[in-house]
Amino acid sequence: MKAIRLLLAACLFGTAAIQPSLAETGVTDTTITLGMSVPLTGPASGHGQELKNVISTYFDQVNKNGGVNGRKLQLAALDDGYEAEKAVANTKTLIETNKVFALIGYYGSTSMTEVMNKVSGPARVPMLGGISGAMSLRQPPAGNPNNRYLFIQRASYADEAEAIGIQLATLGLKNIAVFYQNDGFGKAGLEGLTSALKKHNLTPSTTATVERNSEDIGKAVEAITKANPQAVVMVTLYKPAAAMVKALRKANQSPMFMTLSPVGPDQLTQELGNDARGIGISQVMPYPWNDTIAIVKEYQHLVGKQAPHSYMSIEGFMIAKMAVEGIRKAGKELTRDKLVSTLEGMNQDFGGYRISFSPNNRAGSQYVQLTVIGAGGKLIK
Repeated sequence: MKAIRLLLAACLFGTAAIQPSLAETGVTDTTITLGMSVPLTGPASGHGQELKNVISTYFDQVNKNGGVNGRKLQLAALDDGYEAEKAVANTKTLIETNKVFALIGYYGSTSMTEVMNKVSGPARVPMLGGISGAMSLRQPPAGNPNNRYLFIQRASYADEAEAIGIQLATLGLKNIAVFYQNDGFGKAGLEGLTSALKKHNLTPSTTATVERNSEDIGKAVEAITKANPQAVVMVTLYKPAAAMVKALRKANQSPMFMTLSPVGPDQLTQELGNDARGIGISQVMPYPWNDTIAIVKEYQHLVGKQAPHSYMSIEGFMIAKMAVEGIRKAGKELTRDKLVSTLEGMNQDFGGYRISFSPNNRAGSQYVQLTVIGAGGKLIK
């Protein structure tokens, strides 16, 4: 009997010893840890702060209601200053040191592409949502195996550019300049707009660039001023966009200005004041002030009446909703592979905004709506 008891004790000890190795990284009996790298300083810090704050707020609400399948959500957030190299380094830290289960809410096409191809994809760590419309991040996994672990909730820059191209062509404008950021974001927007205009037998009359994290637009202003365009499509963040608007108006040119969703209408209005009026912006989320839409009403209830509502904030909320729903449906025995398989089968209306993935589709939505900055900086749809 003593020998049997010793054998049983040894078996129990062995089972206990191997239990931790069977658990998924970032998942305990009581917690799930997710990580994000976003710009909390630098030219895009306003966007990064909004994403971090709303995702944290939503996680807090979920945790107060019992968490996800009995586990509380934890968020580890690091600052990358809108620099791709820092985003890559941060992600290595999140995976290797913080031991996160998945990544969430990254910002920027170049950063996301570098992270996916160099870190998260090879490590097979899911990347849930992100602020990028680059087509390279939407390739089927057959084209890039690293894409199997990436799920983006928003329309592409090509979708946004298509909407802008249709609008300009419908208005009969033919002399259209493109001012774009010289990185993954800007080049994707330029490609999408060029493709959209081609469908209407149009091509950009001129193109000009600005470097990432720079406001040095002297050569770009010179090129665009020379073209004297009827419209200027700006595929940049708000600081170079605002600088371009000021420069062209100083040169006594008054083209129609259009820009894509990452520009940040609140920040653009702060930079330009009344000069922001009339600038068109494509959006990839429902109008965040329309509480007749269920998902918007839920978002407004989360952030409250005191916090400013914005497109960036509601997109962060949508990212968090998608992630939580995917984790919930993946079940109690949570693994990264189960989460990936679950999200590949997602086709869900979140109350006025549908997200749909498949094994061959990593573009969750094609929703685009055009808005205009009105009096007092108010966005009009």
